[in-house]
Amino acid sequence: MEYLKIRFEKYADGLVPAIIQDHKTHKVLMLGFMNGEALEKTREEGKVTFFSRSKKRLWTKGEESGNFLLVKSITVDCDQDTLLITAEPLGPVCHTGADTCWDEKNQRDEFLFYLEEVIDKRRYASPDESYIARLFAKGINKIAQKVGEEAVEMVIEAKGQDEQLFLNESADLLFHYLILLNAKGHTLQDVINVLQERHKK
Repeated sequence: MEYLKIRFEKYADGLVPAIIQDHKTHKVLMLGFMNGEALEKTREEGKVTFFSRSKKRLWTKGEESGNFLLVKSITVDCDQDTLLITAEPLGPVCHTGADTCWDEKNQRDEFLFYLEEVIDKRRYASPDESYIARLFAKGINKIAQKVGEEAVEMVIEAKGQDEQLFLNESADLLFHYLILLNAKGHTLQDVINVLQERHKK
């Protein structure tokens, strides 16, 4: 992370607000305050550390619960007096046990991104309990084959007149495509990035 010029002196207590955002879902997780020492420790250790106004000391989020915030990026706003930190939360963020301090579920609003999270979790479940886990247990060739089968079935229904069957087969294809992306170590966002780059040309 490159050097950041922060105007700590702008506030009487020398603390600047630090907004914490999930690097994947983009949900705002919490708000804390940092002084220079807290920021330096955050950068050095890779875990978000605040200056606690109640404890009057440095406080690393998760130091008691284990629910650390692993730093992904640190940026400063145009006035150089507020930090935005993207992080990976290792568990609930709020002391109440909620995902965020606004009692929100920490998941992307778009359903397809939520479905990706479900797939990623269920691939490690017992094959006896999860279709996704059974498919992963059969390996990448079977997953790729399944995508091909669903694509053929969708094409067949596209030539027919039953729109509901066409939509059902389209949903099957998209679902299995997301499974294949996960198996290859990629996400829907990776594909979107490629399309966005093409769109610029």
